[in-house]
Amino acid sequence: MSRLCFISWPSTNLRKQARQLENELDLKLVSFSKLCTSYNTSRDARRGDTSDTTPLLNNSTQDRMFDTMSVEIEQLLAKLTLVNDKMAEYTNSPGTASLNAALMHTLQRHRDILQDYTHEFHKTKGNFLAIREREDLLGSVRKDIEMYKSGSGVNNRRTELFLKEHEHLRNSDRLMDDTISIAMATKENMTSQRGILKSIQSRVNTLANRFPAINSLIQRINLRKRRDSLILGTVIGVCTVLLLLYALH
Repeated sequence: MSRLCFISWPSTNLRKQARQLENELDLKLVSFSKLCTSYNTSRDARRGDTSDTTPLLNNSTQDRMFDTMSVEIEQLLAKLTLVNDKMAEYTNSPGTASLNAALMHTLQRHRDILQDYTHEFHKTKGNFLAIREREDLLGSVRKDIEMYKSGSGVNNRRTELFLKEHEHLRNSDRLMDDTISIAMATKENMTSQRGILKSIQSRVNTLANRFPAINSLIQRINLRKRRDSLILGTVIGVCTVLLLLYALH
């Protein structure tokens, strides 16, 4: 009985160390996960998130805490791995055949816990690094955009004025083209009408030359019209003079 107690004492000590390290790792991983969540929340707030959650730490402090906690967790994982290796060595040592089944079960449970903690740590760390890399890239792009906007504001104003002036010139050219088109159409119509009048005059002259009697008749009509115009003008003039004389007396 004393031999069994002596043999089980190192195993009990290693199990206590393993449980203590596992408890510390559990607390560290919970804090580590909360740190990554608050980091992501602070990034959302900087992009204009309207949620009520306000990060208590800025991102530079969170980055330092992330690096510190990563080192601490890695050290704890390394210590727990070492303890598990010592338990495996003790399990395989001579004189523990009667306790081998129970020790192997305990060792396997501690190994599973170590594997779960290691997987959870690497998963959380990977997510944090991916978020930080993505947000740093987006921040750099936003910074470049802001620099471009602030540096090209005057140029954009000038470009806008140039575009407006160009549009005014295009409208003026369009109106000039329309005016020229109307003038050309009017000129063509007048040229066409002048040709028609010349054709009619030519025909009238041809008829007059071909029929002298008609030509003589037309000349007499013109002379009578002139005589009537002279008589009418004379009558109007005499009447006007008489009216003036009457008005003056």
